[in-house]
Amino acid sequence: MSSGPAMLATMAVVVLFSGIVQGYLTPLLPELGLRLHIGSVGQNNIYLLSQLAFAVMTPLLSRLGDLYGHRRLLRVALAMVTGGSLLMAGWPSAATLAVGVVLQGALVGFFPLLVGILRSNAPERNRTGISLLVGVLLISIGVGGLVAGVLSERHAAAGLWVAVPVAVLAVVAGLLLPDSDAARGGRFHFGAAALLTAGLVALVLVLAQGSAWGWASPLTLGTCAGAVVVLAAWVAVERGSAHPLVSVRMLSNRRLAVVSGYTFCAAFATIGFLGANALFLGASPSQAGYGLGMGPQTIATVSLAMVIAGFVGSTLTPRLARRVDDRAVLALGGALIALGFLGLILFHDTLAEYLAAVLVVGLATGLFESITRTLAAEIVDEQETALAVGLNELALSLGAAIGAAVIGAFFAAHAVRGTAYIGISGYLWSWGACACVGVLGAALALCYRSHRTAGTRAAAGRQSDHTAPSGGLA
Repeated sequence: MSSGPAMLATMAVVVLFSGIVQGYLTPLLPELGLRLHIGSVGQNNIYLLSQLAFAVMTPLLSRLGDLYGHRRLLRVALAMVTGGSLLMAGWPSAATLAVGVVLQGALVGFFPLLVGILRSNAPERNRTGISLLVGVLLISIGVGGLVAGVLSERHAAAGLWVAVPVAVLAVVAGLLLPDSDAARGGRFHFGAAALLTAGLVALVLVLAQGSAWGWASPLTLGTCAGAVVVLAAWVAVERGSAHPLVSVRMLSNRRLAVVSGYTFCAAFATIGFLGANALFLGASPSQAGYGLGMGPQTIATVSLAMVIAGFVGSTLTPRLARRVDDRAVLALGGALIALGFLGLILFHDTLAEYLAAVLVVGLATGLFESITRTLAAEIVDEQETALAVGLNELALSLGAAIGAAVIGAFFAAHAVRGTAYIGISGYLWSWGACACVGVLGAALALCYRSHRTAGTRAAAGRQSDHTAPSGGLA
């Protein structure tokens, strides 16, 4: 199990669990809210709790994995997510949903910790392995939502059981995986962890609640200022620490900064727009003047088609990287994002037109999620692998949150008075913003310095992850 297809298959089971958990709850919340007497504010608070848990646990689990062992922390994270899933399914209530989504937030550690194990035990499979795991993740997110929706048609809480049997398989997989042999050392900096947690909580609160509080309100501006001050204090503490939680040197790594910035832009567009995508698909043309009038199951089917396109993009990424350098692959992802949203602006009146555009977005999603996670792992030393991938995951989460917030602001500015509908101009501005951010991502990609030039490909291909130049083929 230390290398080869068996290890990748075992990792895929863990990633399958992660995708199911990420995809199954959101479609259930409206019906669960009615059954459990949770209003719109309560449902939004459950979503907010999950976002806070994601932001806080991403750097903490990643750093603890680099310090104390990737397999050990993976098992802890699996236990937390399994416990949360079982709690929600067995005793559904407002309180258990709140506690459950916080425990499920530990799933953000799965991917960084798995990549740490993969890079240590099978560096020659790093790129193909990551692309496979990203593909499984995307497919399972779509399937999780679809299956949960079917199960909950007669009883809303039935869909909560979707994650439980997969959780059992994932726990077994976690017991079978080998540990990484990366060098360990140092201590966990609790003061830095407290500052980082407080800063991220304040930042996510602003992103999630800004539209409700008012973006120019004293509460929003004060919370935003507080986040900046606390995060600045965290950086100062890290600079003076002999055992930093997150190496500031890593944050100043130019290539890691470019990859993280690119991830932010790509997530802003491709993930930030998913809520708007469902709203457009469900809008009735006779009432709103636009939309495709789809029901929940049809919308879920379209979403599944998008993640299948993402799976194709993810599996194609290693082949593209072998033919061209990493910078070209990154730029292609940004260009596809811009092309897909430009297509939505120009062609959105029929299902065929809309589907063609969103499938391009789905293809770009798989490509960017695969290449950025791969590069984040290769850019740093092996003992910092999980943390670097974790920082990339954090950039993804923040990009998606800010993208959704910006789109929400466009919707609020273009709401049709006296109705519950958004003017088509709100969608056009949103799609335009996503296209522009895609172009920005492509421009950032051109700043990435890839070592896989024509003269060095052969040498890079012979080197392992331990010795290959950052950005080289693993």
